[in-house]
Amino acid sequence: MLKRKVEEAPMSSMKKPVIKRTMNTRSPEMQQVDTLTGSFVKELMNAATSFHKLHLQVTGVGSYAQHKALNEIYDALPDLADSIAEGYQGACEVILQYEDQSPMMLQNVDEAIEYLREIKYQVDELQAVMPHSEIVNLLDTVKDAINSAKYKLIFLS
Repeated sequence: MLKRKVEEAPMSSMKKPVIKRTMNTRSPEMQQVDTLTGSFVKELMNAATSFHKLHLQVTGVGSYAQHKALNEIYDALPDLADSIAEGYQGACEVILQYEDQSPMMLQNVDEAIEYLREIKYQVDELQAVMPHSEIVNLLDTVKDAINSAKYKLIFLS
């Protein structure tokens, strides 16, 4: 068995740079992206609650397919929101702000479909200003989940 000898540098010579970043040291454009990203993450969290509530209320013809489609989207959104928030906060080395806002009350599947369209529009808007390709890719995953839910709610229920 080969053994490697690892030379250790004295701890004093291994100084790590201390980087402190705050919202105040970021450009106004990036502060705007921070705000948009935090608002979008909040929207996804609230949307999960909205779709979950509707999921529990659907009845009638096609309701089983609606119930399952809504279940899939409300299950997916919290993890997607978490991935976007953590990825963005790590990429930018900032902590986003999440203002309190009540979830939307959806009365029926048509409103859910319209809400999915609105969220997809928000994704497109955020992607247009997002400087981090890895976050843009995460946002594509949100669009994929939305597209799948719309397909199931429109054509399978």
